[in-house]
Amino acid sequence: MSSKNEDRAVKVAVASMIGSAVESYDFFIYGTAAAAWFGKIFFHTSEPIVGILASFATLAIGFLMRPFGGYLAGHYGDRLGRKAVLFWSLVAMGGATVLIGFLPTYAQAGVLAPILLILLRMVQGIGFGAEWGGAVLMACEHAPEKRRGFFGAVPQLGIPLGLLLANGAFLLSGALFEGDWIWRMPFLMSFVMVAIGIFIRMSVSESPEFEAVKAENKVMKQPALEVIKSDWRSILKIVGLRMAETGGYYITTSFMLSYVALAHVSTTRHILWGTLIGSALGLVSHLIYGALSDRIGRRPVFMMGALFTIAFGVPMFMLINTGALIMVIVAVALSLLFSHDPIFAVEASWFSEQFPANVRSSGISLGYNGASVIAGLLPIIATGMYGAFGWIGPALMFSALGVVSACCALAMKETAPAVLEKRNPQQSAERRLAA
Repeated sequence: MSSKNEDRAVKVAVASMIGSAVESYDFFIYGTAAAAWFGKIFFHTSEPIVGILASFATLAIGFLMRPFGGYLAGHYGDRLGRKAVLFWSLVAMGGATVLIGFLPTYAQAGVLAPILLILLRMVQGIGFGAEWGGAVLMACEHAPEKRRGFFGAVPQLGIPLGLLLANGAFLLSGALFEGDWIWRMPFLMSFVMVAIGIFIRMSVSESPEFEAVKAENKVMKQPALEVIKSDWRSILKIVGLRMAETGGYYITTSFMLSYVALAHVSTTRHILWGTLIGSALGLVSHLIYGALSDRIGRRPVFMMGALFTIAFGVPMFMLINTGALIMVIVAVALSLLFSHDPIFAVEASWFSEQFPANVRSSGISLGYNGASVIAGLLPIIATGMYGAFGWIGPALMFSALGVVSACCALAMKETAPAVLEKRNPQQSAERRLAA
C-alpha cells in the first residue's frame, strides 16, 4: 500500500473512532444515569429495586431498537454507502441525547416523563444500532489487507473513549453541580461533541470497496434480506460471539452500579473509577490485541477474552464484595482489560471478513445488533438473579456468557490473511494473482 493510501487509512480510522466515541458517550451516559438516578427520578415507586428494574427496562428498550437501526444501516450502507449512514446515525443519537437532558421528571410531569424518556431512548437505540457497522467498515475497507485487525481496532477505541468521557463527565458534574444538574449536564454537553463528530466524519472519503461494488453493478436492492437468506448462520454465530463481550460489559458496568448499592458493599463512585481506569487502559489494549490478531489470527485473540470471562465471574464479585476501593477498581479494570478488550478488538475485522462487500454492512450490523437485544436485557436478568440467589447468581451468569462465546468462536472460520497464508501458501498466491 502506498504512503498516501496508508495516510488515508489512518485518517479514516481515526475519524471513525472519534465519531464512535461520541455515539458511545451518548449511549453510556444513559446507562450510568439509568443505574444511579432514573429509577428515583422518572418512576413513582417506594421500592428501590423496583425503580431500578423499571429504569433498566428503559435501558433495554434502547437495545431492543438497535437491530432496527442495524437493519436500516446495513440496507442503506450496502445501497448508498457507508458514509451517509454514519452522518444520520450521529444526528439521531445526538439529538435524542440532548433532549433527554431537558426532560421533566415524574414529580414535574407525571407519567408523561417516563413516556418521553422511553421515546427518546428508542431513537438512541436506532442511532447507535446504525453506527457500528458503518464505522468499522470504513476503517477495515480502507486498510491494508494484512493490517485489518489493527485498523479495525482503531474505531473500537471509540467505545472505551466514550465510556471514559461518560464516566468522567459524571464525576466532574458531581463535583461542580447539585441536584438534577448532576445527571442533566452530561446529556446537554453532547451537543458540542456531536457537532465535532459530524464535522470530522464528513471530511473522509467513501469506502473503496463500496465504490468497487457500485462500479461493478453489484449493488443489491435488498441486501439485508439477501444476507439473512444466504448466510443466516454467520449472523447467528456473531450474536453468540458477542455474548461475553457485550453481556459481560454491561454486567461489569451498568449492573454493578446498582449491585453495590443494593448489596451495600461499595459506592457507585468506586465502580465509576474502576470503569474509568479500565477504559483508559483500553485505549492501548485494543490496538495491541488488534495487531496481535493480524499475526496469530482472530480466533486465538478472541479466545483469550472468552476464557478469561469464564474464569473471572466469581473472583470479580468476590473482589467487589470486599468494598475496598482498590479491590473494586482492580475487579472492574481487569474485567474490561482481559474479558472485553481482546474480544471487542477483533470483532471489526473478524466479522467483516465473513461477508462479501455487497452485503457486508447488512451482515455485520444484523449480527452485532442482534446480540445487543440480549445484552440489553442482561442487567434486568442479573438484578433478578441477585434477588433470587444473591451475588453468586450474576457471577455465574457472567461466566456462562463466556462459555457461549467460546463455543461460537470454535465454530467460526479463521480469516486473518497472514494465518491463511501460512496454512495454504499456494492458495494464497493464486488468490493474489486473481485479484
